[in-house]
Amino acid sequence: MNIRPGFFIKSYATDFWLILAILFQATGCDRQDVGDDSGTRTSGSIQVDGRARTYSLILPTNYSTGLDFPLVIAMHGGGGDADQFESTSKLTDKARSSDFMVVYPEGVRSNGLLGLRTWNAGGCCEYAMDNNIDDVKFLSLLIDHLIASYKINPKKVYATGHSNGGMMSYRLACELSNKIAAIAVSGCTMVVTRDCNPSRPVPIIHFHSVLDSRVPHLGGIGISNVYYPPVDSGLTVWSGINSCLTPPVVLIDNNDYKLTEWSDCHGQVTIRYYLTRDGGHGWPGGKPGGPFSDTPSKVINANDLLWEFFSRYQIP
Repeated sequence: MNIRPGFFIKSYATDFWLILAILFQATGCDRQDVGDDSGTRTSGSIQVDGRARTYSLILPTNYSTGLDFPLVIAMHGGGGDADQFESTSKLTDKARSSDFMVVYPEGVRSNGLLGLRTWNAGGCCEYAMDNNIDDVKFLSLLIDHLIASYKINPKKVYATGHSNGGMMSYRLACELSNKIAAIAVSGCTMVVTRDCNPSRPVPIIHFHSVLDSRVPHLGGIGISNVYYPPVDSGLTVWSGINSCLTPPVVLIDNNDYKLTEWSDCHGQVTIRYYLTRDGGHGWPGGKPGGPFSDTPSKVINANDLLWEFFSRYQIP
């Protein structure tokens, strides 16, 4: 199915706006303790288009005795990096308790004073978008490299990310569905600028807050004075791509959050959308990125929900 959503972001950003965005969004660069590595942590890089692209990989504590581990690709937001997103998301703790691998790849650094890292998600963001960095190629090659080097089940590779990293996850769902079994995103919207033509239906779980002013869930001007499309628009597009036969159903709607689900989709996939009434532009159940960052939602835990969701799916 070939659907062109027509989503784009028109950027009016200046260095001033970008610096403010990084100060206030929950992708700040505070480094916090992530616990004892127990020999399960490694960092590396691969060459892509003449650039050394870096990542940090966390192996399960039972790696030496296990086989065919799932892999979650966890992407930081604009201005963040691998260490920061590992710390604020607390996803490593979930990976170790649930026996899956997690890799934290890094977007390219800008050539500006701060050297901020971003992903080219199509219509966002900043240096990566402006310089047409091929992040789909990087992540595709990274998957191949890790599968060749570690005991990973190639049918159980998943993508997740916050803000710009979530936008990149949507792009991977469109362009790399042969390698990505499902995606989980937070505080973002879909901003692809080319046809979204996946080779198979892709399960999606999306987390957002009604209080998120950096990427408003109803659409509007957010981070860096940029317009973002509504979250519902992207999910409606995906319900068409996944050939969901019934309208979305609200499963839960209380003082804490609203859960909407699209089901009866081709390949028995589902789309789930958690909209919390607390929090802001942060990873639900995680830590604030810095002193000026929003407090993440406390009524849901993204790590628990995404892993329960991912565990249902694999590439056929």
